[in-house]
Amino acid sequence: MNRFWVGVDVSKRKLDVALMDERNKYKSRVFDNTAAGHGALLKWLVERGATAAGTRLCLESTGPYSEAPATALFDAGWSVSVVNPARVKGFAQGELVRNKTDRSDATLLARFCAAMEPDAWEPPPLEYRQLRALVDRLDALKEMHQQECNRLESHELAAQERAIASVQQHLDWLQARMDELQRQIDDHIDGHPKLRDDAELMRSIPGVGNTTTSRVMAYVGDIRRFKSAKALAAFIGVTPRLKESGTSVKGRTTMSRTGHKTARQALYMPGIVAMKYNPTIKAMRERLLATGMAKKAIVGASMRKLVHQIYAIVRSGKPFDPSMGIAQLDFQDGI
Repeated sequence: MNRFWVGVDVSKRKLDVALMDERNKYKSRVFDNTAAGHGALLKWLVERGATAAGTRLCLESTGPYSEAPATALFDAGWSVSVVNPARVKGFAQGELVRNKTDRSDATLLARFCAAMEPDAWEPPPLEYRQLRALVDRLDALKEMHQQECNRLESHELAAQERAIASVQQHLDWLQARMDELQRQIDDHIDGHPKLRDDAELMRSIPGVGNTTTSRVMAYVGDIRRFKSAKALAAFIGVTPRLKESGTSVKGRTTMSRTGHKTARQALYMPGIVAMKYNPTIKAMRERLLATGMAKKAIVGASMRKLVHQIYAIVRSGKPFDPSMGIAQLDFQDGI
């Protein structure tokens, strides 16, 4: 059976595709990033001798633009990898790649797929995708609401009565829509037993409320898919990044931030609240303060500890226990 590796460079409107065979020969084609284009891509692959069993496709993670073609390929039975763009960039630097075009990016992805053999990707279950769409929309409305609040303040300072009335009317409309979306999110979670049970478990953790629960489930998906708490922390990007080399380089350990930015942002305020109300994290904070660690770094440590608690509680199916994790911290808890 012939083997093929396919690199797909994704943009909003098109897919640049490179098909590489075992002799490192390439065939290229451009398809529309639409349902019809995804079907045409599958037909083109089959016409060139590629089979689902002998072919691996690789795309960079580019949010909604890559999710649609990746889901279409997965549903058709093909093996798809959706990889962090940072990995592909590092691979390109290792190859000393100088040019960057859509076509060259597709061939680079094909070579990356063959050399690195990234893990296969599976789309989140439908209920998680629906939840994420609702949460994304609510976040967008919250951002609009804050922008209008800022405008209202400037108009009030200038005593612009007509503008004030217009902005206030829009604020009232936005607040009504946000309340409606929040009800839809709550109803969606309550309507799916698995989501409801996981939400109840997460809400048992001091510092984690309804908003954090819905955002974590929306952006992380099913927490049980991760093999360990460290894997979940790495996905979110709250793991430590050490900077040491030889005897002279001893840089400050920082948070990696190589992970899901939105999920990480969702844990920032809960991490701060947990330092005051979560007994395990509060004890950790006091120990780290005693060592002289910077307050900002302690917030990062709190976020990481919170991720570990979320993972442990969801995997165990048991609510938060105040005695959980009071044991001595390992060195990584310093971040």
